[in-house]
Amino acid sequence: MTEDDFDDFDKLNEKCGLFGFWSEKRSVADVCYLGLFALQHRGQEGAGIVTTDGMHIDIEKGAGLMTDVFRKRLPSLKGHCGIGHVRYSTFGGSSFENIQPFLASFVKGGGFISLAHNGSLTNAKKIRTMLEADGCRFQSTSDSESMLNLIAHSTERTIEEKILRSLNEVEGAFSLVIMTGDKLFGVRDPLSFRPLCIGKIDEGEFVIASESCALDAVGADFIRDVAPGEMVVIDKSGLHSYFLKQKDRLSFCVFEYIYFARPDSVIDGRGVWQARYDMGRQLAREFLTLHDKSGVDIVVPVPDTGIAAAIGFAAESGLPYVEGLIKNRYVGRTFILPEQKSRKASVDMKLNPIRENLRGKRVVLIDDSIVRGTTSARLIELLRHAGALEVHMCVSSPPITHPCYYGIDTSKRKELIASVLSENDTGQKIGTDSLRYLSLEGLLDALDDSADTCMCTACFHGRYPTDVGEVQE
Repeated sequence: MTEDDFDDFDKLNEKCGLFGFWSEKRSVADVCYLGLFALQHRGQEGAGIVTTDGMHIDIEKGAGLMTDVFRKRLPSLKGHCGIGHVRYSTFGGSSFENIQPFLASFVKGGGFISLAHNGSLTNAKKIRTMLEADGCRFQSTSDSESMLNLIAHSTERTIEEKILRSLNEVEGAFSLVIMTGDKLFGVRDPLSFRPLCIGKIDEGEFVIASESCALDAVGADFIRDVAPGEMVVIDKSGLHSYFLKQKDRLSFCVFEYIYFARPDSVIDGRGVWQARYDMGRQLAREFLTLHDKSGVDIVVPVPDTGIAAAIGFAAESGLPYVEGLIKNRYVGRTFILPEQKSRKASVDMKLNPIRENLRGKRVVLIDDSIVRGTTSARLIELLRHAGALEVHMCVSSPPITHPCYYGIDTSKRKELIASVLSENDTGQKIGTDSLRYLSLEGLLDALDDSADTCMCTACFHGRYPTDVGEVQE
């Protein structure tokens, strides 16, 4: 096994962020921009916004961050309804053609439909092949366009019936914002893999967003989460609900709580920061069953997503919480240099040790996950070079041993270090004095899901909640 087997960064890559805004009082572009800006952590490869006044459609999208894409083009977006998307590519690649939202015209009845998607379909190839056989032409390689065309080609009478009929044919993870000339839709798949919530700014002004932090950014009051399998419809008469075919369980992505969501968001009634804090407390309990507290001196987080877990670990263990690494605030999650020899430099650009806090200390280093192992190894090297006597790494998630097929880019199983190395061997590989993962049972207890009936945890054991045969081909 070579170093190249653990290529790229030691993190899972984000999925996408969604935002929709309906207003009977003002142009929606500025609000859509602010909402998407609050969701920038969910996707940094591309962004797009589509708006309408009911008659005309305006669209702007491009590669890069929100500030790059909309620096000069935001004033060109007009209308009372808009949807937007920030993107990290999973299915279909990162070309411009795959940047969302997508637009299509209805085959029958006229009018247009625009769609933005967070998630990944597991029967996308089947849907695309069927549509192409019927003469449908695709402009991208994205599975999201398959859903759009399925709806646009539907022969059902109303737009609500078209969407419901079409989405009952797809499988996998999908949270959606959809827009027509006179309606705004938010849809969450029946297993509720991805988050989606509803807010209200003023009378006649509704917001749909991936996370509640986006509602806060635009001054919207949180109403509720979109229910599993629910389609909410917003128009001039208010908010209405319809439902897809229901499932007998839920499968919300556990990594939203571990890593992806912003810590100030609340998802399905559970605060993300509190969830990570509770994971840290449980991790401390498990660590102290094998290690004497007197054998370590301080608890240090890997910023930013390890902070809440480290605070919980320190509270439970009684060890001092100390900042030992400082993050460069101007380097985002996607700062990746292209060559393997440059990866060491890219980690150093992101994080720098505080030597006076580490020198002569036995450190418990808290991180949220280990994927490939390269970044963890460099972090431990940084701490030792800064004077740490020992480094014991504690991870607030179980070992990731299987790929995700629902909207997270975990690549091939052989690239996941925990799928090929034991816990002890992984610790030796990354150079830590000891390594401790949070147990799956401990994780579920921290999330009040001890029966494992609400969360998707397939990346830890390979028991997928849907058929993934097609995507494994």
